[in-house]
Amino acid sequence: MSTRPVVDLRAITKTYGEGETSVHAVAGVDLLVERGDYVAIMGASGSGKSTLMNIIGCLDAPSSGRYLLDAVDVRRLVERQLSIVRNRKIGFIFQSFNLIPRTSALANVELPLAYAGVKPAERRQRALAALEQVGLADRTTHLPSELSGGQQQRVAVARAIVTAPVLLLADEPTGALDSRSTADVLALFDELNVSGRTLVVITHEDEVADRAKRVVRMRDGLVQSDVRRAPVAGPPPGPSVLAAAAS
Repeated sequence: MSTRPVVDLRAITKTYGEGETSVHAVAGVDLLVERGDYVAIMGASGSGKSTLMNIIGCLDAPSSGRYLLDAVDVRRLVERQLSIVRNRKIGFIFQSFNLIPRTSALANVELPLAYAGVKPAERRQRALAALEQVGLADRTTHLPSELSGGQQQRVAVARAIVTAPVLLLADEPTGALDSRSTADVLALFDELNVSGRTLVVITHEDEVADRAKRVVRMRDGLVQSDVRRAPVAGPPPGPSVLAAAAS
């Protein structure tokens, strides 16, 4: 396994506007995320955490500084190349799930593989395996409207992991979930990290951050603290996650 960092940010800034009206959303951030780490990034509204997430996810370009994603200098890439990097190296998990409404769970999970040019038979096999891993092997034909919020988020997790990315990047992944579904999703994140996945989670919830190995707090566009600690164990996962673990 490679020992190179998954995320390597050096002196990253992001400024919006010019002159007296300019806003320094990120004001010089250094951040290193090693392979297999589990990092929660926290901060109040306006702290810069969402802007930093967009930069890490190659959804926005920094104004200055260097960003290596799995040793790839993203500053040197054109938009077409960035799209390929996002598809192959990053699995995104959003608060609002971002599933296609009239498309089955299986087809939603297959989508990034279709974009990557994977053949239909292999797409189906890999998507089925990803849905089984998140405990939804019996929901492959269901539409998002036929699934609970927690199940929809687990479909989104399956879609994020199906390409075997080097980084799972989650933006407020439990913000739209009830407490039981939150526990299930966090238990799934624990399992993914134990299996070697690298996670970066943007959150304002202590319950979510407490499960991470490391908590980075931002304020005024800067890293205020970066603390590594033993994660706090959560409540037992729901039946669906337990069933997946037992299968």
